[in-house]
Amino acid sequence: MALRQHRGAEGGDPLSTYLEFLIWPFLACVVLVGIHVYFGLHVIKRGIIFVDLSLAQVAALGMTLAFLVGYEMDGNIAYVFSLAFALAGGVLFALTRGIEGRVPQEAIIGIVYAVSTAAAILAVSHSPEGAEHIRHMLIGSILTVTPGTVAKTAIIYLAVGTFHYVFRHRFIRLSFHGHQPVSNRLVWELLFYASFGVVVTSSVRICGVLLVFIVLVVASVVAALMTERVGRRLGIGWVFGLLGSAIGLVSSFVIDTPPGATIVCTFGLMLVVLVLARRLVGSGANG
Repeated sequence: MALRQHRGAEGGDPLSTYLEFLIWPFLACVVLVGIHVYFGLHVIKRGIIFVDLSLAQVAALGMTLAFLVGYEMDGNIAYVFSLAFALAGGVLFALTRGIEGRVPQEAIIGIVYAVSTAAAILAVSHSPEGAEHIRHMLIGSILTVTPGTVAKTAIIYLAVGTFHYVFRHRFIRLSFHGHQPVSNRLVWELLFYASFGVVVTSSVRICGVLLVFIVLVVASVVAALMTERVGRRLGIGWVFGLLGSAIGLVSSFVIDTPPGATIVCTFGLMLVVLVLARRLVGSGANG
């Protein structure tokens, strides 16, 4: 639902109502950007661009099955279903990491995405709320996020982020120096994908599959265009992600459109503008 519809339903001062509805969606975006930009750096470097989209869709499939057997999509049981599916997908991707020389891992990731999407569509095909569920699965409902959900998600992401920070040298070596030997490589690959699955599962509940993917990939692509250093990439990605989220939420209010879809389009437009600007600056310098 768009911001203006909420504002009209509540009445009162437009500015105060606007800020009331905007603050928690924006804080949710802050939390999402913080962890997804980090994972995005790994995903871009590994060349597995669509792994986030695929894992998010697998998590959404678990949520769909929980919904079909009578559980609330925002409930704890649905979260367990979703997490179990995401972890299973993570294990599959970790195990197939070693076949890169024979079959690109992107092929496996694409197959998993296509099958899980089709399975979700089949699962809700006879449900009267099927179309609405598919829409919710894609763009989520970040506008209705609650303070409790933001706090719980932040705690989960903080735990994952702390784990990755403590063992950052191993994870950086896996992604950025993949040719170097790593002891117990499979174990660390499993830990990487398992922690990634936990993050994606929590994110899908808040903002849907598309926003999860776009926040992770676009901000990381922009950072990769700017610098080679991991620390600087993180900083640039965070700034881009927060700016894009803020612009997307404000634009959603101004033009009265769904926030999730608006943020996705905003990220895409910002990336196009940045690439064109870099080309123009480069052409001017060469001239």
